[in-house]
Amino acid sequence: MRLLRRRAAAVVALAAAAFLALVSPAAARNKFDTQLLAHVGSPGYPGLSLVGPDRTIYVGTFTNAMGSDTGPSKVFAYSPTGQLLRTYTIMGQTPGAAHGVQVAARDAHGLLYLLDQNPPRVLTLDPRTGAQATYGTFRDVMPCVPATPPADCSDTVMDNPPEPDYAAWGPDGTLYVTDYQQAVIWRVPPGGGAAHVWFTDPQIDGSMFGPAGIVLMPDHRTLMFDTSGGGVTTPGNPLTGQLYTLGIQANGRPGTLHQIWESGPKEAPDGFALAQSGNVYMALVGPATNQLVELSPAGTELGRFPSDTDEPSSVQFDGQRMIVTNDAFFSGDPSHFALFDVWAGEPGAPLFVPGLPSGGGGGGAGAGAYRLTVKPRVADLGDEYDFRFHATLSGRSLRGALVRFVGETVRTNGQGNATIDATLRRAKRYTARLTRGSSSKTLARAIVRAVRR
Repeated sequence: MRLLRRRAAAVVALAAAAFLALVSPAAARNKFDTQLLAHVGSPGYPGLSLVGPDRTIYVGTFTNAMGSDTGPSKVFAYSPTGQLLRTYTIMGQTPGAAHGVQVAARDAHGLLYLLDQNPPRVLTLDPRTGAQATYGTFRDVMPCVPATPPADCSDTVMDNPPEPDYAAWGPDGTLYVTDYQQAVIWRVPPGGGAAHVWFTDPQIDGSMFGPAGIVLMPDHRTLMFDTSGGGVTTPGNPLTGQLYTLGIQANGRPGTLHQIWESGPKEAPDGFALAQSGNVYMALVGPATNQLVELSPAGTELGRFPSDTDEPSSVQFDGQRMIVTNDAFFSGDPSHFALFDVWAGEPGAPLFVPGLPSGGGGGGAGAGAYRLTVKPRVADLGDEYDFRFHATLSGRSLRGALVRFVGETVRTNGQGNATIDATLRRAKRYTARLTRGSSSKTLARAIVRAVRR
């Protein structure tokens, strides 16, 4: 994902200040209204962010232009308002190598799934305890040779090392992972283990700039993914990126590759997110672009914004706003390592997470998504508080749901509100859970931190 920028760095002058100037405290927000949410600390270069069900925003630090980031990567957790909540230092990375992680997915137990570059692996991170464990592994595969029996290989010209980039859950618990340099989509089996090549095709061979963003569509049978470039040996311009759909057949094998949209030369599509309407909001990080583009479900361009940005690399929905990471890869200016709050004016599609109710997969998304919020989110030890909860379903107030917190259970009123009086006596994170009816299944969570001042 970053090598394209490295190649173009010598000829590109970025307009970081122009993007930061777009920050405005608009009360009634217009589409694409942009506000600075948070600065991302050292080692910087934030790539992919993830929005949890309690609206906590997690973002990892990726590699820099020189490949000199040999210290440990970090994951930062932010509140919805941009307050830094916690920092996690990644363990077990290859000594002396360039390091970077992408916070790519979460599961029904709240674990985060990180894509690590060195070693190439899927790493789980428990945001409550900080515990880390290897979930899956990737390897360098050779280019496919005609007439070779089916085996792990990449249908590419160059033999590049692996670069796991983005991930999406499949309906059976498979984790599908794009490989930016090897032009493959990996399949990590349910429960983890060694990944195997699930899909490769010359059309997605972008030399070193191949598959990037990937999501499971709402039908739970189709993957959507993009490439930054592709088809170096096929007809067409290899400098253009594409947006594709690819079905998951009943036997688990890939279906037919279908192109929806093609970018301009060197526009380099990267991370993207789906709206409930089916519209696609995509980051373009190419040297002459650096924009967000909105596409219809059929691939028609609906708009671009703004005329200049400072390298947005991923898009994630949080309600009707989008969390856009800004990694400032070329400039390397620490003041531009940032998260932006960009107004979409429409809700995101729910992200699928195995084991959760349909639409409850997190990302603060849209239709069918339960959400539970709480005020205050930080409490002093030993003080009594009226904790005020608000429950929603698909953005609408949820009446009659149950909120469970510190041994108390209350039902939400017609406005989706509930109050629990409590005194927190231990310095830790307390979890409130939202359920409905007689079911004990957790539909959404909210976190309160108790602190000693």
